[in-house]
Amino acid sequence: QLQVVESGGGLVQPGGSLRLSCAAIGFSLEDYAIGWFRQPPGKEREEVGCISSGGRLHYAERVTGRVTIAKDNAKNTVYLQMNSLKAEDTAVYYCGAMWGVGCPRADYDYWGQGTQVTVSS
Repeated sequence: QLQVVESGGGLVQPGGSLRLSCAAIGFSLEDYAIGWFRQPPGKEREEVGCISSGGRLHYAERVTGRVTIAKDNAKNTVYLQMNSLKAEDTAVYYCGAMWGVGCPRADYDYWGQGTQVTVSS
């Protein structure tokens, strides 16, 4: 079964850092676009950033300068490095995957179950 799985969430203090992972199961991420999204409590899902199938990066304005997306084809994983975390970054973080497309985009073929990030002192 083809799927992506997020991991790396947890509780972190304001100003701290986390690295989330989006691992592909059953297929190679090499030619896939990967999007990172988050859904804060009581709010709609919003984009964090993405990497296109060609490797171009895009970041949402709300997180620009604080996050970095990187793809490791050898590990079949895309990472979301988040720094200088704020309380408003608290959310469930999801990744989506789609073959051979650019980004940003809202639709992806495969979605993970999400990983919770809580920023609190």
